[in-house]
Amino acid sequence: MAYDVKGVLTARALPMLRGRFSGFLVKGTRGRLVAVGHLLSGNFLNALIMLVSVAMAARSLGPATYGVMVLVLSYNRVVERILRFESWQPLIRFAVEEESRGSPRRMQRLYCYGLMLDMGAAAVAAFSAIGLAWLFGPLFGLKPLHVELVAIYSVATLFNIAGVPTAALRLSGQFKMLAYAQVAGNVLRILLAFLCMVTHAGVIGFMVAWTVSQALGSVLVFWVGFRALRQMGIPNPLHARLKGLVKDFPGFFGFACSTNLSLTLRVITTEADSLFVGAVAGSSAAAVYYLAKRIAKVATQVGAQVQAVVYPDVARMWANGNIRNFRAATLQVQMALGAVGFVMLAGAWLLGPLLIRVGPGMAYSETYILLLTQLVAVMLMLHAAPSRSAMLAMNRSWTVLAISGFGTALFVAVAAYAVPRYGPIGGNIAHVVLGVVTAVLLDVSWLRRAKPRPVAASMG
Repeated sequence: MAYDVKGVLTARALPMLRGRFSGFLVKGTRGRLVAVGHLLSGNFLNALIMLVSVAMAARSLGPATYGVMVLVLSYNRVVERILRFESWQPLIRFAVEEESRGSPRRMQRLYCYGLMLDMGAAAVAAFSAIGLAWLFGPLFGLKPLHVELVAIYSVATLFNIAGVPTAALRLSGQFKMLAYAQVAGNVLRILLAFLCMVTHAGVIGFMVAWTVSQALGSVLVFWVGFRALRQMGIPNPLHARLKGLVKDFPGFFGFACSTNLSLTLRVITTEADSLFVGAVAGSSAAAVYYLAKRIAKVATQVGAQVQAVVYPDVARMWANGNIRNFRAATLQVQMALGAVGFVMLAGAWLLGPLLIRVGPGMAYSETYILLLTQLVAVMLMLHAAPSRSAMLAMNRSWTVLAISGFGTALFVAVAAYAVPRYGPIGGNIAHVVLGVVTAVLLDVSWLRRAKPRPVAASMG
């Protein structure tokens, strides 16, 4: 399923540029760039909307109380992402192999397999979050009073069944729909956050607002994803026969487990770090640290969405033995992301103090230096995103897991040393170390395997 999106660089607008690079760009690159553009525009819009609601919560609650909300959100996300499967990754890899068979019934059963994993993991994560908070909450800085906040947000976890719809939208090339599906939920979050702020609803009110908006976004993604399946001629996975799924798709569950373990390791660096900062330096420090990460997440979304676009395409290239284009496409995206990361860092350096002052307020002025340090780490992770997609397309998910494990171990060691001594910025330093290690090791791994050679050798 090649992308049919029209290119951004038209002959009318940039004829000379097109002529110069026509031999350099891999076929389909312009389509991928447009798809990335749709995803980035939607996700930038989502990120900006989320930042407005975050600023409302931070300004209304103050650093200490907002820090409590940060700890609750981070805790719920840690439990969810440890227990859930990133089923869209094995779904895409197995689906591109099934495309050649042209069997809608097998595709229906494949998506049913992913759906069963998603639904089971969501239910287990929701109830586990409540139970673990009740039993071990003090270890994460959560008091008994905060367990009810965990229970409130666990409702959103029950609705987070995104693997199948995400895979369907990405494989069908509906990146624009995927990008904008969650806008409605985030707009609702702003409205609810404003209502909480003017009524002084407190932390419970803001938690309800976050839960309702998150659940709505998940429902919308689920709906548009199933609509994409119908458009591709794939029957509803909910109506598929369950018997024999594991036997019909050997290796699917193992692939899903490896990506789940990789996600678990990433959780330590993306969510659990806020818990650690809160436990060591207090809820106010956690609030400042988390706020810097939320602002930097605008840039992080670039890497995530580029991976969403690149992964299906490079998976098909590798499966077809098209190693030269596989290599060129990955390198081109890496160069583009490097430029994007530099622009974002420069923009934060110039506009960061103004955004913090206008948004959450001067009580969070320490966020500025944390933001700049975090964006350096984000630039490195942007570079690594296409490499990760390339490795997954090569079916090297366990190598990705090993690299993630090594990087995470270094992250934990650096954070354990730096946070008690230097405060929240110690966590950002650990992120930079993680970014360097991950980017270098992934590049070495995929470039060594992607040397142009005969198809038979490359597939081995």
